[in-house]
Amino acid sequence: MDLNALLPAVLDIARRAGREIMKIYETDFDVSRKDDRSPLTAADLAANTVIVAGLRAMQPQYPILSEESASVPYAERSRWNPYWLVDPLDGTKEFVSRNGEFTVNIALVEHGNPVLGLVLVPVDGTAYGAAGPGTARRWRGGGPPEAIAARRTPPEGLTVVHSRSHENNAALARYLADKRVAALRVSGSSVKFCLTAAGEADLYPRFGPTMEWDTAAGHAVLLAAGGSVETHDGAPLGYGKSGFANPGFIARGLR
Repeated sequence: MDLNALLPAVLDIARRAGREIMKIYETDFDVSRKDDRSPLTAADLAANTVIVAGLRAMQPQYPILSEESASVPYAERSRWNPYWLVDPLDGTKEFVSRNGEFTVNIALVEHGNPVLGLVLVPVDGTAYGAAGPGTARRWRGGGPPEAIAARRTPPEGLTVVHSRSHENNAALARYLADKRVAALRVSGSSVKFCLTAAGEADLYPRFGPTMEWDTAAGHAVLLAAGGSVETHDGAPLGYGKSGFANPGFIARGLR
């Protein structure tokens, strides 16, 4: 399977989903609530429809697990390999607050690892994608791809990215207390992984809750750029857990 050959098609699917999201973003859309009280909009559902249809047309043999259709029993999906893992609108709270910090996330997971990832920022068209070591790239708007790579921490210290919506600030402060920090940068959704992959940040510590579809695409991009994502116990963050919830983790650039 030539994963790199899949990226252009996945980028096209993400861009089509992004256009549907932006159509709704520019209206007075309604917001409903899921069973867990998280927000849901027509944009989540429209993007999901586009992505699922596009992936099925491109690779009909691969199952699809999406945040908006995550009811497949674990006994069934535990046998999936590989499979698509999708968050059609990561950062719905950011979408509702209209701050532009939301993404489309599409990942391919194999043997519990994200081996391909595509993250699109619909507001400005920037996309990040990768399909294995050394393949991380960024598309700015409609421009050509440019190679990106994680960096080593500069002498002045870490640039740390963290979440606006969920971050446990007390835990973050404790974690950073003995580290040289040059700057703190707030960012929504999976863009935090991508900023680290592009060498614009060095560390993304996560203490609040995330789900597998929130992280897989950005995780794949960061791995391909030379970075890592590990739990607080030092183990690689893996996928295919029975309940979808991730433990806390540390995403970082080059050590």
